[in-house]
Amino acid sequence: MNATDTLDIQITKVEHSRLSETSFENLVFGKIFTDHMFCADYEDGEWKNFQILPYGELPLSPAISALHYGQAFFEGLKAYNFPNGKVGIFRPDKNAERSNKSAERLSMPHLPEDIFVQAIAALVDIDRAWIPSKPNHALYIRPFMFATDPALGVQPSKTYKFMVLTSPVGPFFAKPLKVKIETDFSRACEGGFGYAKAAGNYAGSLLPAREAAKQGYDQLIWTDSKEHAYIEELGAANIMFIIEGKLVTPSTRDTILKGITRDSVIQLAKSWNIPVEERRISVSEVVEGIESGRVTEAFGVGTAATIIPIAEIGYNEKLYKLNESSPREFSNRMNKALNDIRSGLTEDQFGWNYII
Repeated sequence: MNATDTLDIQITKVEHSRLSETSFENLVFGKIFTDHMFCADYEDGEWKNFQILPYGELPLSPAISALHYGQAFFEGLKAYNFPNGKVGIFRPDKNAERSNKSAERLSMPHLPEDIFVQAIAALVDIDRAWIPSKPNHALYIRPFMFATDPALGVQPSKTYKFMVLTSPVGPFFAKPLKVKIETDFSRACEGGFGYAKAAGNYAGSLLPAREAAKQGYDQLIWTDSKEHAYIEELGAANIMFIIEGKLVTPSTRDTILKGITRDSVIQLAKSWNIPVEERRISVSEVVEGIESGRVTEAFGVGTAATIIPIAEIGYNEKLYKLNESSPREFSNRMNKALNDIRSGLTEDQFGWNYII
């Protein structure tokens, strides 16, 4: 993929960059932001006022409907430095597509996919000096949209703001995870909006995650809201297993986010002639599979961490440990393959990188 038509963006650059004042040796995820941000407004049925501005605070009414009725969602993707000096953004077209699915479910306006991609590309290009060059580091990109009508009333807003922030980041997790299968709280329900990256989905996950952390767990494995009998997601990522040599992952539905890293892993696995099953996975199949040795790997897949190995799974007061002697052959191979593609170190056979 390559940039074609140019979006008309008004650009105001910072007078003094914060780059030289920033330490890249210990990057905490989402704490440091680059010099600029992208903004656009939706008014009178159209998107307008495309701007790249110095990163800073926004003047907003305390009555904006996003604060009261939750019309807000976001996306997440990354940009990487290539050895040839170019920059690659990983699969922004898929984020653009998913963004519009979130917008539709929340009664918010679609943003044309070419505007979404070009806005990100323009911002990354201006702040490309902020992209870390160390292995397992990248420039995290956070597009988001929220309602801005300064009036109370439970109805869709007529005005919206679309923005993009960028943040240099390092590895998301430092070690394999100890996780708990959640049997009380639910992340999403059928007929809801679990498949959207709505801000409210994440707000609802904070209390259960905090309670699990008190018990010594790093993350939760979410289950279905009816019976808590089927695996759905891992924290804020999709989840996968290697079961008797097959890659097995929950099939997407209205309770499960259709992850871009998830799709990338599935495509790569199929290209390696590894059997892939997208289906419902019961909790009993997983815990019994770990005990019998049928389940040899469990891991999360997502933009923030790419591949997140799982070492231990807690369920009904019992801890199930994945084979500690296992080399995690598939997940390690997949993690390297994805990182090599995204960093321009190997052939991009699927055309996933958007080059700027």
